[in-house]
Amino acid sequence: MQAMFLRAAALWALAAGVPAANAQTVWPNGAKAAVVLTYDDALTSQLDHVVPELDAAGFKATFFLANVAEGQVERWRKVATGGHELANHTIFHACSKASYPADPRYVSEAYTPASMLREIAQQNVLLHALDGKSRHGLATPCGQSLAGGTDYLEDLRKANLVTYVRGVVDTPADARANVAKADPMHIPSRGFGEGATAEKMIAYVREAEQGGGWAVFLFHGVGGDYLTVPDAEHRKMLAWLAAHRSEVWVTTLQEALDWAKTHPGK
Repeated sequence: MQAMFLRAAALWALAAGVPAANAQTVWPNGAKAAVVLTYDDALTSQLDHVVPELDAAGFKATFFLANVAEGQVERWRKVATGGHELANHTIFHACSKASYPADPRYVSEAYTPASMLREIAQQNVLLHALDGKSRHGLATPCGQSLAGGTDYLEDLRKANLVTYVRGVVDTPADARANVAKADPMHIPSRGFGEGATAEKMIAYVREAEQGGGWAVFLFHGVGGDYLTVPDAEHRKMLAWLAAHRSEVWVTTLQEALDWAKTHPGK
């Protein structure tokens, strides 16, 4: 899984681009930056550790669901009821066959752009059944947007199936300053996994504060599963965010984008 993540990062380093900003986003209540916590793959450790910790701190996050286990459907519905954002990560999480061993039916080479968009549309149906919402964002599997060797992002944009696409590579701080200028099909993020510490995560937030923009975190496992952030470090980071509520606005990815659209930079 670590190799998968590194390959995905390399692909997005080439593909993702957010135009440089010339102004800062004005966040609610004078916050210096927005913090968006996103979690991929509908993992059990997120239900067992992350959701209770977020709820205890009073924070809302974004969960990109793929391969949802039948026995966890009601748990994810409860996550949505609790005010967290559920978002699209496709149904089968098809990455390139070079990323990691997978069923050959569910590698991106076996898809076409049309079949990938159909799968995304079908996942939206599941999400609607869970949260009752008619619009959802997307994180591409492994940060890759190829289906049968063809990039499908422009087709996805035209189809209007999702409100945004989150990638797996971050952009420089100055390019994150004015969120309203971000291309919704190329939302950056910074991944944290094995070896992540609260200090590194807090430093990312401080970087966003200096630019007046946002810090979009990408997590997988927390205290379990894979690409795992230690639960203790994750809790320390949340405690720091709770102690600095006047400085940072912790919100979902969709809410941050919606706010930025209606509150232009200064």
